[in-house]
Amino acid sequence: MPRYVFITGGVVSSLGKGLASAALAALLQARGYSVRLRKLDPYLNVDPGTMSPYQHGEVYVTDDGAETDLDLGHYERFTGVSAAQSDNITTGRIYSNIIEKERRGDYLGATVQVIPHVTNEIKSFVLSDAGDVDFVLCEVGGTVGDIEGLPFFEALRQLRQELPIYQTCYIHVTLLPFIKAAGEMKTKPTQHSVKELRSIGIQPDILLCRADRPISEDDRRKIGRFCNVRESSVIQGLDARSIYDVPLAYHAEGLDTEVLTHFGVENPPVANLSRWKDISDNLHNPDGNVNIAVVGKYTVLPDAYKSLTEALVHGGIANQVKVKIHWFEAEAFENSNHAELLTGMHGILVPGGFGERGSEGKIKAVNYARTHDIPYFGICLGMQMAVIEAARNMAGFENASSSEFGENGENIVGLMTEWVKGNERVERSKDTDLGGTMRLGAYPAKLIEGSLVAKEYGTLEIEERHRHRYEVNVDYKDRLEAAGLVFSGLSPDGILPEIVEIPGHPWFIGVQYHPELKSRPFEPHPLFAGFIAAALKQSRLV
Repeated sequence: MPRYVFITGGVVSSLGKGLASAALAALLQARGYSVRLRKLDPYLNVDPGTMSPYQHGEVYVTDDGAETDLDLGHYERFTGVSAAQSDNITTGRIYSNIIEKERRGDYLGATVQVIPHVTNEIKSFVLSDAGDVDFVLCEVGGTVGDIEGLPFFEALRQLRQELPIYQTCYIHVTLLPFIKAAGEMKTKPTQHSVKELRSIGIQPDILLCRADRPISEDDRRKIGRFCNVRESSVIQGLDARSIYDVPLAYHAEGLDTEVLTHFGVENPPVANLSRWKDISDNLHNPDGNVNIAVVGKYTVLPDAYKSLTEALVHGGIANQVKVKIHWFEAEAFENSNHAELLTGMHGILVPGGFGERGSEGKIKAVNYARTHDIPYFGICLGMQMAVIEAARNMAGFENASSSEFGENGENIVGLMTEWVKGNERVERSKDTDLGGTMRLGAYPAKLIEGSLVAKEYGTLEIEERHRHRYEVNVDYKDRLEAAGLVFSGLSPDGILPEIVEIPGHPWFIGVQYHPELKSRPFEPHPLFAGFIAAALKQSRLV
C-alpha cells in the first residue's frame, strides 16, 4: 500500500508548494522509490480550462486530455511520471460528481452534506487509482484558513485515522519573513499558521520554512517548541538560483531523510542525484547565450507561459547555452516598428493563445522572422499565424484570416467541428459549451520524410498534446505548398494539418500542438533543442 504525503501551505500563497512537492518526489525517486503526485484545488471551477491566464497562469494538459493546474507540469518535469485526469480535482468537480449522484438517487433517503459526502468524495479521489507506487504526494491548493479549503483539510484529517498507522505524513509549507526595521526573522506567522492547522485537527509532522536567508538554530528550536514538531523536522527552504537546484537544496537540508524517518524506513537507499547535479552544472556554467523573443499576449504574467519558459531552458541545457527570454506584447508590434524591437534576437517564438487581440502583431513578428532569416517557432496559434502570414504574403490571399477573429476575411483557419479521438468521432459547434470542449490531449501525427521536423524528431511518427478549437483548413494545402509553405506533418487520416515549415529557411517550424508540455530538463523536447541550436548558429552570424 502506498505511503501518503500531504503538502499544505500557510501564511501566504505562492510559497512554492508545487515545486516542493515535485522536488520531494524527485528525491524519493533518486532513492529508488516510485511516486505519484496529485493536486487538490479548492476553487469552484470544474477545471481551469475557462480561466484567464491572468487569474491562474497556464493550463497544463495531460495525455488523456485533462485541463489541469500548472503544478502538474512541475510534477511531470521533475519526475518524468505522466499525470492523468485522476491526478487533479477541484471543488467544482467534486460537487458536480455529488450532485449527479444525488440526482440519480445514489443517496436516496439521505441528506447530502459536506461531512460525510463531500469529504468522502475527496478521500475517494486521493486513494483511487494509486496503483502499486511507493509514495503518493498530494498537494492542497490555497492557504490554511481559506474557507473553501476546509473540506479538503477535514478529508486529510480523516485519512490519518482511517489509513494504517505511520502511513501518512503532513508537510506544512510556511514563510519566515525578515523584518528589516527590526533586523530579525519572525516566527510568529508560522506559529499562527500551525495553530490554525491544529485547530482543524491536523498536526504537521514536518515544517518546510521558506526564507530568503538562513534560519538560525535558535529560531529552529523556537519553531519546533511552539509548533510541536521535532527540531530536525524544521526544514529551511531558501530561495534558489534555479528551480532545478531545489531538489539538491532540499536534500542538503534533509527533507527526504526526515520524510523517510517519519515513515520508519530504516537504512534507506542512498540518493543518486547525479542527473540533478549535471543539470545544475549545465545551467550555471553555460558556454554562451542566445536571445529569444517570445511574442505573446499574456506576457505580463510569466506563469501564463510556464511550460514554455521551462522548455526553452531545457533547449538551452541540450545545447549548453543560457537562454535569455525577451517578452514582447504582440499588440506592441501593431503600432510600432517591429524591426527595431526585434533587433538582436537570435530566435522568435509565437506561443499559443486565444482571441483576436494581438493577432496582427503576431503576424508581423512571423513576417519579420521569415523575411530576415531568423529561426522561427510557432506553437498552436503561433502556427496558425504563420500560415495566415504565408497565405497573405506568399500565396496572394490578401484577406487571409481565421474565423476565430470574425467572418469577414478568407478563413484559412476555421473552427473544428469534428475529429477522431481513439475509436470515437467527436463533434462540436460554435454553440458548444466552452469548458472541456477543445481538441485536448495526445494525438498522433505522421511526418513527411526528408522534412526538417522529421530530422529533429528522428522519426516519422509522433504523438503530441493538443489544446485548441481552431484548425488550419487542409483545403488550402496545395496552394500554400506551391507558394513555399510545406505541410510536413498531418493527422494519420491526412485531414488535420499538424506541422508546417519553410524549406531553405534557417529554421522555420509551426506546430498545432504544444510540445512544451512534454519537455523535461533531463530529456529536452527535440523541437526546442533544435530551435535553440538554430538560434545559437544565428548568434554566431551576427
